[in-house]
Amino acid sequence: MLKVIFFICVLGIVHTYIIYPIFMIILGKLFKKKEQARNPEYQPTVEIIFAAYNEVDVIEQKLRSSLNTHYNPGKLSIRLGSDASNDGTDDVVKRLQKEFPQIHFKTFEARTGKAGIINQLVPQSTADLLILTDANIIFEPETIPHLVSEMACKNAGIVGGKIAYKQVHGKGISKQEDIYLKVENAIKQAESDVFAKTMGVEGGCYIIKRELFETIPPLFFMEDFYISMSVIKKGFDVKFLSKARCYEDVSTQSEEEYKRKVRISIGNFQNLGTFSGLLIKQFFPAGFLFLSHKVLRWLTPFFLLLLIPVSTLLAPSGFFYALFAGIYMTLLGLGMFGILFSQNAKAGLLKYPGHFIHMNLALLEGFTIYLKGVKSNAWQPTRRNQE
Repeated sequence: MLKVIFFICVLGIVHTYIIYPIFMIILGKLFKKKEQARNPEYQPTVEIIFAAYNEVDVIEQKLRSSLNTHYNPGKLSIRLGSDASNDGTDDVVKRLQKEFPQIHFKTFEARTGKAGIINQLVPQSTADLLILTDANIIFEPETIPHLVSEMACKNAGIVGGKIAYKQVHGKGISKQEDIYLKVENAIKQAESDVFAKTMGVEGGCYIIKRELFETIPPLFFMEDFYISMSVIKKGFDVKFLSKARCYEDVSTQSEEEYKRKVRISIGNFQNLGTFSGLLIKQFFPAGFLFLSHKVLRWLTPFFLLLLIPVSTLLAPSGFFYALFAGIYMTLLGLGMFGILFSQNAKAGLLKYPGHFIHMNLALLEGFTIYLKGVKSNAWQPTRRNQE
């Protein structure tokens, strides 16, 4: 029984972090889709929808980048909800409304949370297509036209854009986050090219047909993944479009990123509870992609914990297990040092096992919050660009 648990844990980690990414990226290169020519006659109405809380530092740049687009301005509008902001965000938006009448603005007097705000804003829209985004995500002039052009296909449900970091700093965790994001984008591109079933578009930039939007359950985090999976269940495509680029600042402080990952973790387990049936009812390809890319990754902290006693107990039974236990305990120790020295530029390669352990600790904390019951999904913006 110990050996069975051992190999389940090891294979689960290796599959989700090594085998599956390599397999999908190679498969994606073999089945890469040719770019379709843009249809100039396809010009549906588009509305950008997002929630903001205390984003005075970025809100003007966000709104201007959204409207500084090569898409037909007569077909584009913005619908924004302020989640009881108290830092001057509302004043900036109201000032810009005088310059751009296509900005529709609603203030919420009490903290509501991103999902609650989006649920209220979407029914107010009459646009053909909705672009869901975040206040800190900055668009390029071609971002919106690229997203819209991909929606001309009858079976298109969602198309996600590619988010990149404006600047990767030398200190803190920014390099680790940048590598992680690039690998994630490569996997999503492959899932899109091969199966048209990207496992979760980034909530900071995606477009969806309005009639496919699914009301987000109360107190839900990771609403982007919920909506992506809902569209897949309905039989529509969820794609990733790397040329639809947008940008955000990356955090350099591990404690800031940790808090964000805890919120993401809560949403992960909420989504697992909601879409676990997909693993059986639609196992291939959707269920297999879900298991390989997401579920096993969310279970990795439990695999890591189980391997501590299991590998220790198996160590006396053979050289392989003893060697594994020694290497494993060493890596865990290096990871803990990597966390302690994550802000030190001289920590070097230690940062990478440290980042991995930190990410899995955040998954564990998010799971405990999920088990206790989520009381609120109101959020604090992640402090970024602390250079």
